[in-house]
Amino acid sequence: MTSPVGTLFSSVLQQCSAGSEFGSVIDTDLRRRLLRGLFDSYYADKADKPVIFDTNRQWCARLPALQDLFPQAKTIACVRNVAWVLDSLERLYRANPFENTKLFNDDDERNTVYSRCETLAQRNRLVGYAWTALKEAYYGENAESLLIVDYDLLSQAPERVMRLIYEFIDEPWYEHDFNHLTYDAPAFDQALGVAGLHKVKPRVAPQARRTLLPPDLFEKYAQLSFWRDGSASAANVIRMKTDAALS
Repeated sequence: MTSPVGTLFSSVLQQCSAGSEFGSVIDTDLRRRLLRGLFDSYYADKADKPVIFDTNRQWCARLPALQDLFPQAKTIACVRNVAWVLDSLERLYRANPFENTKLFNDDDERNTVYSRCETLAQRNRLVGYAWTALKEAYYGENAESLLIVDYDLLSQAPERVMRLIYEFIDEPWYEHDFNHLTYDAPAFDQALGVAGLHKVKPRVAPQARRTLLPPDLFEKYAQLSFWRDGSASAANVIRMKTDAALS
């Protein structure tokens, strides 16, 4: 689930920046205090907690601001072959054939699997925005604070991957039960018209399946896994070594 802090952050920044009627009376220091105050207020009831996880796809595009407000902040992004991400969304769409999901704005966008995938992959939409924001962070100046977690590796070896995540955030290991998970957000998903969007299966394990996407469409989006090339990025990536060990 996405927290509202990111949206609140963008809204306050918009109201306080150049172009707004308040921009001329709010300097950078005040703007910084207001934005920091969003986090302090939203998580005031968790002030006793040593670590807070806030989930929002836009943080990857806000790393310079986050690193300024919270120099010790780290960003964790779970990635997957984009074609399989679109396949999962297409599968959910077809599982709700009597609903005009809010993922699409009109009939032109939802007409066929081609228009649906193209729409979701646009740079300001559900998949495309997350992809471009992550790419910005991956090649950006704050990449060292970023950890890329491969979805397939996580499903195959959850404990091994999670231990690496704990090392990255420098926190003691917490024993997880990967065979008895429960999470669902039916009210949120119903409002979107995509039942089951946030429901998780009880066990972490890989599940092989055939794609619903036509071959040309699958191939097009399968080429977008930029995180597989680590030569031009300082980001941390959990990937499989040639000897089948994780690094």
